[in-house]
Amino acid sequence: MSEPIALTKITIIQKDTANKIREAYIEGFEEPLLFGVHGGVKRFYDVEPEVEYPSTLDHIVAAAGG
Repeated sequence: MSEPIALTKITIIQKDTANKIREAYIEGFEEPLLFGVHGGVKRFYDVEPEVEYPSTLDHIVAAAGG
């Protein structure tokens, strides 16, 4: 088995647990990615955040090419 090509170091900070907002800091990038809820996801969690952000599901779909 070959060696990994790259390892990604990410730090996740839970900013607001009530509104499901998280910041992801990825090594090599200054600005964090913001994760939250919107649409059906916010209805599922029964929250009404002040600001809506893409959910982790949105990022997975985008990463898979969409």
